[in-house]
Amino acid sequence: MDVIQTTIDGVVIIEPRIFKDARGYFFESFSQREFSEKVCPVEFVQDNESMSSYGVMRGLHFQRPPFAQAKLVRCVRGAVLDVAVDIRKGSPTYGQHVAVELTEDNHRQFFIPRGFAHGFAVLSEVAVFQYKCDNFYHPEADGGISILDASLGIDWRIPTGRAILSDKDTKHALLKDFDSPFEF
Repeated sequence: MDVIQTTIDGVVIIEPRIFKDARGYFFESFSQREFSEKVCPVEFVQDNESMSSYGVMRGLHFQRPPFAQAKLVRCVRGAVLDVAVDIRKGSPTYGQHVAVELTEDNHRQFFIPRGFAHGFAVLSEVAVFQYKCDNFYHPEADGGISILDASLGIDWRIPTGRAILSDKDTKHALLKDFDSPFEF
C-alpha cells in the first residue's frame, strides 16, 4: 500500500497495490502489520457499512472521549466525498479539513485519527461505504459539528437544495459555538 500524506498530520490517504488481469483484479484491502508500520499502530475492533443515495450527507460525527474512535474508511460502490475536520483544541490545524474523493474505481481509503469530526457526501446514484473503527460505538458519546457550517470552507459538491440530511445532523453546533472535548 502507498500512503499519501495530507495537509494535516496523521490524516492520510491510502492507495492499495492493485493486481489486474483478464479475470479482474485483486488487492489486499487491509494488513494490520503494514498499516502499523506505515501509518500508525491501531487495533480496529468494529466494521460498519452504510448504503446511501445521491445527495445524502452524513456528519460531521465523532465519539467523545473515552470512547473516541479512529476510522479507516472506503467506498466499495459508487463515489463519496469524504471529509475529516480537525477539532483538537490547541492544534495548529484546528478547524481545517482534508477532503478526498473515494470511489469504487480508485479503491482509496482514508484514515481519520481520534480528535477529528468525520463526514461524507454521496456523489453517485448510490454509494456503499465501509469503515473500520478502533473503538466500539457508544450512543451516549455521540457528538457532531454542523456539516453545513460555511466557516469550514468545505465544498461538498452537492447543491444545497439536493442535500439530504438526518434530523440529528441538522442540529449540530457550528464550529464557533462548539466546545471540543479533544486536546492537541
